Parts: sequence; C-alpha cells; structure tokens
Amino acid sequence: MSESTRRTFRPTGVILVMWAAAVVLAILALVIGLRLPEDYKFTTSQTVTIWVLIGFVALFALFVTLSRVTADEQGLTFVNGWRRRSLAWDEIALVSMRPGAPWPTLETKDGQRFALFAIQGSEGDPARAAVSWLSGHVR
Repeated sequence: MSESTRRTFRPTGVILVMWAAAVVLAILALVIGLRLPEDYKFTTSQTVTIWVLIGFVALFALFVTLSRVTADEQGLTFVNGWRRRSLAWDEIALVSMRPGAPWPTLETKDGQRFALFAIQGSEGDPARAAVSWLSGHVR
C-alpha cells in the first residue's frame, strides 16, 4: 500500500445529524426560554439542567466527530470516541459487518474484537464499500 492509497473513514452522516441535533436543541431551549410568559420562566436549576443536557449531546457529537479509521502501509489506526488503537496488518484476522449491524467488527489474530464506530452501517453502500476495502487489505 502506497501513501496514495492511505484511506481515512469517518461517520459523515452521523456527524451531521449529531451536530444538527445539538444546534436545534440549543435554539429550541433559547427560543422557548425567551418566549415563555414571565410567570412561566425557567428557574435557575431548570436552565442549568437544560444546558447540561445540551452539553452532553454536544460532547457525544464531539466523540462521534473524533471517530475515524485510517489505513496506511503499516496497518490500521482507529479512534472510537477518545480511545485510539493502532494495529499492524499482520495482527488483524478479519474486518466484517453482518447485515443490519450498526458498525463493523475488527477481529485480531489473538481473538480480540473491536468495533469500528467510524464506519456506520446506516450509511449503506459507502459503509459496505469501506468494509470491503479494509477486508481486501487484511493479510
């Protein structure tokens, strides 16, 4: 595999949906909070609770955004949220995704299994193509 065949896979559709959800929630909270009559205003604890929940959605969106699978000459590096792992090609036994699975599974020759969150089954053909491409490079 040459430098020109280095590939990186990211969960593009899921990233867009997660960030859109965070923005929509923030806008809704702001608009509803500003448009409520004075006698129905949010208390401080309610306001903090809403923004903490929106913060959790944004944090989850950040973890999804950080997820990626990068294949190069040495092997595969994948990031699931904040955890990063690198495996040489000769350590990998297979990369597979069952029909209907949310993401593919990577299995090492010593029996360890890892989910590759950056390749989302919900993305359809691009996900299947990514799994096929990765499987074709397993030695």
